[in-house]
Amino acid sequence: MLPLKALSLIILCIMLLSLGISLAQATHHAESAGQGWWSARRDSSGMAPDPARLANLAIVQVYVAPTYGWKGKVAVHPWIIFKRAGETHFSRYEVIGWGNGDKVRLNANPPDGYWYGAKPRMLVEHRGPAAEAMIPKIQAAIASYPWPQTYHAWPGPNSNTFLAHIGREVPDLQLDMPANAVGKDFRSLLNPIGLPPSGRGLQVSLLGLAGVTLGAEEGIEINILGLNLGLEFAPLRPRLPFIGGMGGENLQSDRLQN
Repeated sequence: MLPLKALSLIILCIMLLSLGISLAQATHHAESAGQGWWSARRDSSGMAPDPARLANLAIVQVYVAPTYGWKGKVAVHPWIIFKRAGETHFSRYEVIGWGNGDKVRLNANPPDGYWYGAKPRMLVEHRGPAAEAMIPKIQAAIASYPWPQTYHAWPGPNSNTFLAHIGREVPDLQLDMPANAVGKDFRSLLNPIGLPPSGRGLQVSLLGLAGVTLGAEEGIEINILGLNLGLEFAPLRPRLPFIGGMGGENLQSDRLQN
């Protein structure tokens, strides 16, 4: 019993430390006083390549940014953009919770836009024939998303559940969603065992509230009430709740002051 209690205490301490780091960084990078969602920056970040200049090249990219408001202290919002060779514009797909009807939105925001004042970070990029080959699979995964008209910030399904579904259906995407992508591990009770969001490995998850993931991109990760803690293998680095990880994985450092 003592080792189990010690392990539980260690996990609790790591989670509290991660939360403390997240809150400290959120305070350091706080949005300017009086700024509301209606005035927060949502224009292009300049990260995506010019699709007209690269018209003959197929491109697939996945972005993620801290969510707006207090949720940005603990969670992120992802989206995917792509274009085939010969196209001069990107298609952006994401799940957005507000509004009636279908939660899966097409081109509701600029391809690489700031997410309500938060600068995005690119998770994945593929170009050329490899990207061209996976675009039909991505489109099929979007069409087969099981919860197009349902949204729950916690434990899911939400925007992270949507991208995780695409990752499972398209392993060539090599998607590595950060540990603070709350909702990425949401699975139906009728389907608790399957692929992780990277599409390669094994995941056991009960509604995204409790589970274990062993994946090519994720390494090993445990899920407790939607909070993820684990260790990636290549490169070797921790996966932490609230902040996602260490170094470049910490998305809070990209929040703007406007």
